[in-house]
Amino acid sequence: MSQTFRQPDILDLARREGKVSVDNLAERFGVSVQTIRRDLAELAEAGKLERVHGGAILPSGVANIGYSDRRDLAAEAKSAIAKCCAAIIPDNSSLFLGIGTSTEAVARALLHHRELLIVTNNMNVANILQEKPDVTIIVAGGTLRRSDGGLVGALTMRTIEQFKFDFAVIGCSALDQDGDLLDFDIQEVGVNQTIITRARRTCLVADATKFERVAPVRIASLRDVHHFFTDEPLGPDLARFCTTCGTEVHVADIGSPPGEPGHRAP
Repeated sequence: MSQTFRQPDILDLARREGKVSVDNLAERFGVSVQTIRRDLAELAEAGKLERVHGGAILPSGVANIGYSDRRDLAAEAKSAIAKCCAAIIPDNSSLFLGIGTSTEAVARALLHHRELLIVTNNMNVANILQEKPDVTIIVAGGTLRRSDGGLVGALTMRTIEQFKFDFAVIGCSALDQDGDLLDFDIQEVGVNQTIITRARRTCLVADATKFERVAPVRIASLRDVHHFFTDEPLGPDLARFCTTCGTEVHVADIGSPPGEPGHRAP
């Protein structure tokens, strides 16, 4: 396969899986690792990928990836994480579902739950759950962000302040090694900070690609989160941090059969 055809396929894989590795790409395309390294270097020089150890990821910086690309990014991991998160939420609960493709996956995983009260600032979440007659949906008003169907701003925060949720499910754009949850939009960050103060238990859903990315605005710390759902084991420092803070880490098993959504990290 020539470089002209190979590089678009590499980009497509990066969008779907979140990260591509040199060794896997070389095996997939039947070329040498040196050839793949040249492809990745050229894609990085063009600003389409960002090189990391052993491979590449989609670029990060001060602007988020487009919603359509984020929706397909690490889709299998997000689905497994969502099932793992939904498994700890009982019927007859009240919860908040925030903005993001990972929280939308949680909404889909909750379709078999009963008698839920769900407040959301995510129009996509409301649309996913609207046909469930035993789920009460309250949409927090605010300024509509057309790029992803999110509602943000002061009105959104004032609506959230009227509730005390059993659970809140939030995402983030990046997660650094200090345990800080990061995002790009200061208005969305303000909403998430309000959500955390109004939840009895806060759940973070974030796949492993978030450890490879950076974002400029701090939401909170993992110490402010009760449950962290992800798809790969944490590094030793961050795992120790979560243990010290009392944050329960749940690593979803992508290959789990139905009824076995994942496991709690030791």
